[in-house]
Amino acid sequence: MISRIETFRVPPRWLFVRVETHDGAVGWGEASLEGHSEAVEGAFAALRDRFIGHDPARIEDIWQIAYRLGFYRGGPVLMSALSGLDQALWDLKARSLGMPVWQLLGGRVRDLVPVYAWIGGDRPHEVAEAARGRVAQGFKAVKMNATEDLGWLDSPKALNVTVERVAAVQAEGLDVGLDFHGRVHKPMARQLAAAVTPLHPLFIEEPLLSENLAGIVQLSQMTSVPIAVGERLFSRWDFKPFFEAGCIDVAQPDLSHAGGISECRRIAAMAETYDVAIAPHCPLGPIALAACMQIALTAPNFVIQEMSLGIHYNTDGHDLLTYLKDPSVFDVRDGMVAALEGPGLGIEIDEPHVRAASASAGASWRNPVWRGPDGAVREW
Repeated sequence: MISRIETFRVPPRWLFVRVETHDGAVGWGEASLEGHSEAVEGAFAALRDRFIGHDPARIEDIWQIAYRLGFYRGGPVLMSALSGLDQALWDLKARSLGMPVWQLLGGRVRDLVPVYAWIGGDRPHEVAEAARGRVAQGFKAVKMNATEDLGWLDSPKALNVTVERVAAVQAEGLDVGLDFHGRVHKPMARQLAAAVTPLHPLFIEEPLLSENLAGIVQLSQMTSVPIAVGERLFSRWDFKPFFEAGCIDVAQPDLSHAGGISECRRIAAMAETYDVAIAPHCPLGPIALAACMQIALTAPNFVIQEMSLGIHYNTDGHDLLTYLKDPSVFDVRDGMVAALEGPGLGIEIDEPHVRAASASAGASWRNPVWRGPDGAVREW
């Protein structure tokens, strides 16, 4: 039976979950919700009340109770807490059986997982330099912001820099995904999608905010570039209208926001019936990435996995590999990471390091405030 559920807020902005049973078995998950760690930690109070003393092997029963019997369902906070718990339970169960989680999901359908990483930079020479760093790390694809900043209706000249930046990265031999980050409003999003179309990016991500379903439908009818959406959707019910509207090509559920392995497996299967690919969102820590790898290895419609290895996401010495005993499990070779073969999620957490980092974590990370040239708040 479950005897303890712990959370650890660790730098740079992650929330780890540790579940322990009465016989000392342990599973790890990640419930990171960037900028809102305290809210997710608060949600764990109710999860502890419900599941201390519960059979950890009944993963689906726990998921249904946590989701349905709190009356208020869904949303980033509750679903992030459930996500971390769910990951930890899968890790715990697979470890008890001495096998990887992907074996419990029916076995893997691929041996290698294509991956991409983020690059930053506002000018062409900056992104080109960052791209060369990613090539040196073994990547063949990257993602970057489509634009630094655009207002509701901005100068069309502002689009020229985006085209130049994409071309500079492609010149380094990399495929490029463009993250609009929901910060571009429809008049400019239409123009920006048209401007980058001749460059054939991998996808445009969140070309509009996901609450603007009608706008995304309209945009999908105007561009041939694949549209990716999903990091701010938290369940299969949130994804359903996008699938039914036929307006997205790549679904990007975040396994630390969208119900963990259990729910994201369902989202992936649901996406497959609509001929939509899966590319899990993951600018997070090693536990979240390991959970994503379980979906990547078992979903037939998986295409590419985001991973936050070094360079951009490295903050005060903390990056994806900081809390692992063996970071080599995420080595990138020829644009891919090999299947995680170890038991559970396939990683070993350096628990003393996690506990020490959490004890000295200090103030929580907060999303920065962005303002345009006129001083008005812009999307982050």
